[in-house]
Amino acid sequence: MPNIRQQEKRVRQATRQRQENLRWRSTAKTLMRRLREAVDAGDADATTTNHRELVRWLDRAVSRGVLHKNTVARRKSQAAKLAAGEPAAKK
Repeated sequence: MPNIRQQEKRVRQATRQRQENLRWRSTAKTLMRRLREAVDAGDADATTTNHRELVRWLDRAVSRGVLHKNTVARRKSQAAKLAAGEPAAKK
């Protein structure tokens, strides 16, 4: 436990920032899952809409410093391949 006021404040700020970063990462994963579901269902309109929403969210996340730019570039590339109909890489 911190015993200095500034350290207490930093703990509060770090907790708040951690929760905010978690929200951004979690939403990005959810949007990717929705894109996969739209592609699997064969719904072209939903695929386009979900892809656009995912890319917009990722761009905003990198501008806020939540995700690294290379991570976002990789995820956008994966999403574009998925939206174009290429098979996803098996892990």
